[in-house]
Amino acid sequence: MKKLLTATVISALGLASGAALARPYGDMGRVIEARPVYESVATTTQQCWTQPVTRVETQYVPQTSGAGAVLGALVGGALGAQAGDRHHGRDHGATVAGALIGGLIGNAVEGSRSPAYAQPVAYTQPVQRCRPVQSVANRVVAYDVRYEYRGREYRTRTVQAPGPYIPVNVAVYGRPAPVAPVYVRGYGY
Repeated sequence: MKKLLTATVISALGLASGAALARPYGDMGRVIEARPVYESVATTTQQCWTQPVTRVETQYVPQTSGAGAVLGALVGGALGAQAGDRHHGRDHGATVAGALIGGLIGNAVEGSRSPAYAQPVAYTQPVQRCRPVQSVANRVVAYDVRYEYRGREYRTRTVQAPGPYIPVNVAVYGRPAPVAPVYVRGYGY
């Protein structure tokens, strides 16, 4: 029994040693066909445009009759004439300036005391608007490659597009020496 077991172990070691002696090396296979493999990917982009937007605001304008401006011009002109009277020589510039200032003050006083009316005023300005747009794009994720090596055809999938040739790994195994079976004559139990 021991001899049979020893022979079996030696045979197994002989087969295993052939695989252990394998020496891989690289070679090139000729590419026959490379087809891209696509994957659909959903993407979101922004679509933007400029749109004119009109706003309406209410302005309150005081109602004036003009009487305040006239009365203010008269009073201002009189004061300007008195201020411009230099020893009985008239200074007309002071009279005109007094009339203008008096007219403005008179109009403002009348406007502050009179009722105002509402006047709509429209303003238009450009405003940028955006919205998300969904789209589906196809992208290449791999290549299904059909190639020929030493007269046989193979298939593989690669991440990058191959050129006219593709690298292949080749392993050469030595043939294990045949082990003759060992026969035992007696079974000696």
